[in-house]
Parts: sequence; C-alpha cells; structure tokens
Amino acid sequence: MKLGAAFANTTIGLDFHQIRDIAQAIEGAGFDSITTNDHVVGGHPDRAKGEKVHLYDTAVHEPLVTLSFIGAVTERVELTTGILLLPQRQTTLVAKQVAQLDLLSGGRVRLGVGVGRNWMEYEALNENFKNRGKRIEEQVEVLRLYWTQDLVTFEGKWHNLDRVGINPMPIQRPIPIWMGSFFGFVAEPVIERIGRMADGWMPQFPPDQLAPVLERVRGYARDAGRDPDRLGIECGIRAAANDDPQLWIDAALAYQALGATHLKVLTYGNGVHDPQAHLDLMLRWYEAVAPAVR
Repeated sequence: MKLGAAFANTTIGLDFHQIRDIAQAIEGAGFDSITTNDHVVGGHPDRAKGEKVHLYDTAVHEPLVTLSFIGAVTERVELTTGILLLPQRQTTLVAKQVAQLDLLSGGRVRLGVGVGRNWMEYEALNENFKNRGKRIEEQVEVLRLYWTQDLVTFEGKWHNLDRVGINPMPIQRPIPIWMGSFFGFVAEPVIERIGRMADGWMPQFPPDQLAPVLERVRGYARDAGRDPDRLGIECGIRAAANDDPQLWIDAALAYQALGATHLKVLTYGNGVHDPQAHLDLMLRWYEAVAPAVR
C-alpha cells in the first residue's frame, strides 16, 4: 500500500526553507507521495451563503507551482494534486503545465481532479460554475490526447483543436488522472464518472460508509467495460496530536480490507498550526501505520 502526506492550506507554512525541509523529511521517512490541494482565490465570508467554502483569510499555495518546488528538492516522492479544480482552468494550459512538471520531476506526477463547489472561484476566473461537471469529462479526454499525441485534433462542445501539440511531452503517457468527490456526500453523476473515466478515486468517507459507495463505483467501471480492480483508491485518515495511534492503524486496515491502494494522512483542521508540529504528527502516523499495511 502506498502512503502519502497531505500538504493542505497552511499546514506547511509560508517559509520556503521550511517547506523544503518538510518535504525532504517526509521523503526521507519513507512516504510515497506528497499531495497538495487547490484554491486560487477565496471570497469574503459575507458571500459564502452559509456554505463551507474556501475564504480569503486562509492561505493556500498554488498546487502546480508548489509541486514544482517540491519536485526540485526531492528525488523519489510522487507529486499529487488532491485535487486540482479542473473546470475553472484552461485545459490546454493545464496539459502544458502538468506535462512540464512530469518531465522535470522524472515522471512523478499523479493528477487528481475535481469540480469543487466554490462559485466565487469560478466567477473570479471567468469560468462557468453551472456546467463544470459536464466540462470536466471533455477536459479529461483532451488532456489524455495532449499527453499521448504529438499533434491533437479534437472537436467537442468546449474544445476545438486543429493539429496542435504541447511539446515537450511528459514522461508518463498519459499521466494518471484520479478524481475526487465531496466529503460525506454521494453525487451519483460524480461516482458514475469516476467509474467510467478515472484511473483512481480519492473518496472522503470513513470505512463503514465507503463500502456501499465503492461497490457502486466499481459497478460503473464494469458497465463501461473496465476492470474495476484496476481502479486505484486513495483514502485519507485524519490525525490529531492526542489520538491513540491504534485508531489510525484500525482505520488503515479497514481501508485496506476494502481494497484501498493508497492512504494519506491529513493533519489540518485539528487545532495544530505550527508546520513543525504538523510534520511531527505526520511522522508519528507513518511510524504507526506503515508496519501494519506493508
């Protein structure tokens, strides 16, 4: 089983020296991947309409730039977005940026994508929030074409390409595309899309709630003529400083029994604010969980 560390919000701080040191410590400990999340802008709380969406007063690093930096100061660890909000970005530009990141990191990229739920970001980036689910499907198709063909011709609803290419190409052809889904919420079109299109899924369910949803995702994969056993599954385990490590181990084993291929530790949102404290907690989690699942 692959084990990752989630660099979310200000978990890793704003000092680039510290970000470098944390990334190198995580790689040195034996983690397999580092994951970043994505929010380009945040809005004022008055605009949130009571929903839990990203606001302006929480700093979030730009994921592809951050992973480029992490890739430059590490040698082995996989560079993962969890997730990149794809429909609020231009597909061709994402294809170019992610291919470049894959090339310069030696083929270490795994692209997690999703649609998000913060309309304010779409507004600020001049993209349509209401059709984001439909557009991401065409975007994924276009990305895979860019990463496997020197010249792409494609005519779709939102993309019209006539013999264009992103040279240089990535090392991975294509780069794996995983998909995320909302925390604790089942949107049937989303899980159908994951089963039909994704290389892997990044669910946000505790083990007891994951099983029935996972079976539906695998069913959609079978319906699309795909082998459901080839669908990667990356689950997250939240860790707090006062947790009994046995709780982490029990969760990890439960996810493994369901067929999860990847696990990542999430240390944000638990009252820990110092980047060193986040690192210490990640390392404690790894020391407890790794022997149990490997």
